[in-house]
Order: sequence, then C-alpha cells, then structure tokens
Amino acid sequence: MLNPFILMFASSLATAMGAPAHSTETKPVETATEAARPVTTYARLTSFKEESDGKLYVRLKLIPRAKIPFTVQAFRVRDRTLLAGIAEGSWVRFTAKHIDGENTLTSIHVAPECKRFRECD
Repeated sequence: MLNPFILMFASSLATAMGAPAHSTETKPVETATEAARPVTTYARLTSFKEESDGKLYVRLKLIPRAKIPFTVQAFRVRDRTLLAGIAEGSWVRFTAKHIDGENTLTSIHVAPECKRFRECD
C-alpha cells in the first residue's frame, strides 16, 4: 500500500508537468507615457544639507502607505529653485527619479498636512 502523501505528490507533479510553462493570456501593453508617469509622494521636509562639493540634499520624512513607521530619505536637489519658499517642517508633495545613482528631486511643492492612515488628496 502506498503512502497517501506519495500519491498526492505524484499526481501534483504529473499535473504540473503537463501545464504550460507560462500563461498564454495576452495582456495589454503599456504605452511609454503610462510607464513613465511620475508618482507623487507626500512627505515632511525635515532638513537641508549642503555637501562640501556643493551638492544639495533634502531629507524627507515619507508618509507610509501601510502600517509601518515613517521613513526618512535623502534626495539630491539639482535645481535649487525647486526649494524656493519651502521651509523646514513643511508638508510637501514631490516626485523623484534615480539619476546618476542617487535619488533626485524632479519636482516639489508645499501641500496641506497629510494625516497618517488617511487618504491624501
């Protein structure tokens, strides 16, 4: 008499071997503009820091999307005019890209405070 576990394993293996390696379902292709659409993130600007080589960085306390603690990340600012009129402690909405191996701000604007665990506009 064969062990029921071995029979179940053998039938599962036979089913898997007969299944196609990948799905034959066709999925809609994303256009380049849909794939490149920037994602806006809410954060609180915690500080500015200028390196000795002249690079400017901002530290942003990001609003989590799940029930995890806030995260603080540094972003390089290539265009200093983006920060005109934005003070430390301000709530902001921003977009960023990974450029030359660094997280780099592409846009930043003052925004109303975004409460944790609530929808932001």
